[in-house]
Amino acid sequence: MSLKGAAYIVGAWEHPTRKATDKSIAMLHAECAKGALEDAGLTKDDVDGYFCAGDAPGSLGPLSMVDYMNLKCRHVDSTDVGGSSYQVAVGHALESIAAGRCNVALITLAGRPRSEGMATGTAPRAGSPTAPEMQFEYPYGPTVVNQYAMCAARHMYEYGTTSEQLAWIKVAASTHAQYNPNAMLRDVVTVEDVVKSPIVASPLHRLDCCVISDGGGALIVTKPEIAKSLKRPKVKVIGVGESPKHQMGGEVDLTYTAARWSGPPAWEMAGIRPSDIKYASIYDSFTITVLMQLEDLGFAEKGRGGAFVSDGNLISGVGKLPFNTDGGGLCNNHPANRGGITKIIEAVRQLRGEAHPSVQVANCDLAIAHGTGGSLGTRHCGSTVILERE
Repeated sequence: MSLKGAAYIVGAWEHPTRKATDKSIAMLHAECAKGALEDAGLTKDDVDGYFCAGDAPGSLGPLSMVDYMNLKCRHVDSTDVGGSSYQVAVGHALESIAAGRCNVALITLAGRPRSEGMATGTAPRAGSPTAPEMQFEYPYGPTVVNQYAMCAARHMYEYGTTSEQLAWIKVAASTHAQYNPNAMLRDVVTVEDVVKSPIVASPLHRLDCCVISDGGGALIVTKPEIAKSLKRPKVKVIGVGESPKHQMGGEVDLTYTAARWSGPPAWEMAGIRPSDIKYASIYDSFTITVLMQLEDLGFAEKGRGGAFVSDGNLISGVGKLPFNTDGGGLCNNHPANRGGITKIIEAVRQLRGEAHPSVQVANCDLAIAHGTGGSLGTRHCGSTVILERE
């Protein structure tokens, strides 16, 4: 049975704060939920399915948040695969709605890493002491940025990718962010600015890295009958896919991501090709993250991503594939260090024609939102969502 079109995204809302010193994480979740419900024209009493991930507070996240928001749910899902959890949640909501387990699904994300003093990912971070990889990896001091830097270095070695090519991704993001009043970094940068910024972990520069922000977002996914009864533009979910990538018993190749496996089922379900896409929201924890995912999703041949992103090809109104028109994680925000939900929110804006006029893609009827959670250098999940304006 095809799930294409079995659900619609009817509400999408991004929290405007980037530093929430006066709010709890639970409050941020609730404010995001309220915003998305108001955007859809629904109330909390309409919600019968709740989806969250590891950013939800409490040892039993979904139960704590259902209680906190006083929701009457008959279905909950707390799948946690890092920053890709929210694309996964859209896919799981689609499946749950098709199976009759819920009719109105609420998905929330929120966090306060900036207020809590998190710095750049340059310090070794211990995971769970019971994680099976800890004894093998932690003695070598893995950090977030050096794991991504390994991927960048290998991609450069294998394919001749350059720092200047990666810099074009930041240039595109900054070009878009100047029109977003909530973006953390609104100054437009040049390729020279990026490559002259300090090295954080070779070959990645400071401007190759995403911001750290508080905030969050929420989505409302419903069955088609409800979507068609609401006075909102109709955004249909037509393709989903998810897949992990890990160490594979030592068969390590740092030059590709899990998008290699999450993309094909999404394209197949949607019945379209990458060339049909008008707008792309691509997870951008680092510039190398974007380049590798674009290759693995089929927008460029493997090894040709550098050429694809260069010369403004990702800039709205200039290039062939406008991406992250809100400024993305590189310039706008990266709430809770999990930017997946913001990718979907901006894709919904584009399909509704509600993006800023200076970055709105003309005749935008097909969009992709792809998330990555975990680390490209070790283990991560890729999740792909393809949306259509009806």
